[in-house]
Amino acid sequence: MTAPTVVLVHGAFAESASWNGVIAALRDEGVSAIATPNALRSVATDADNVRRAVEAVGGPVVLVGHSYGGAVISEAAVGSDAVTGLVYVSAFSPDHGETALELSNRYPGSTLGETVRPIPLGDGSNDLIVDRELFPGQFCADVPLPEARLAAATQRAIRDAALGEGLPSETPAWKTLPSWHIFGTADKNIPPAAMRFMAERAGSRKTVELEGASHSSMVSNPDAVAGLILEALS
Repeated sequence: MTAPTVVLVHGAFAESASWNGVIAALRDEGVSAIATPNALRSVATDADNVRRAVEAVGGPVVLVGHSYGGAVISEAAVGSDAVTGLVYVSAFSPDHGETALELSNRYPGSTLGETVRPIPLGDGSNDLIVDRELFPGQFCADVPLPEARLAAATQRAIRDAALGEGLPSETPAWKTLPSWHIFGTADKNIPPAAMRFMAERAGSRKTVELEGASHSSMVSNPDAVAGLILEALS
């Protein structure tokens, strides 16, 4: 059988290069891995884009999502014959109708709302970014400051409607596919209690909690994230 390709999906306020360390670690193990762009416009349209990326691979795929990207892969893998597993990295794994905003506020601990700044789009909705001065402390406190400042400058805005959009599918992919979950205990965006709840609900094959890791766990702990992905491939 053809070995699966790993397709990585970034989340809100990040971009594809946030997976660089994970891709390098996977390639050192002979694993094919790509990071696909995520437009961050809506769960439905972002999932369509990821679905096309999976189809373009032309073989089996393990989908990996960070943050909001977890909602996207939960939708994108529905009904796919190509996707063999899902890995959630500091990510949402919502059920039908659940939103990223609702899940991040279901448990105490998120301070993201205090740092987000709107950019009006002229249609009544807004793009959202994390204040660039506050980004390092909010998003990636365990990443070296020069690198964190670069991440603040290159972050991609997310449309507010996407964070408030319920998962469209009645049966999210984690209900039919095996899943693995990894997150940091010092995440300030998604409370660790929320991710623990979602992992348990999904019947996670393995859940890894990274002590003291921030929301950018794939940047600060690429080897640990790659290690869990390797388990999902086996």
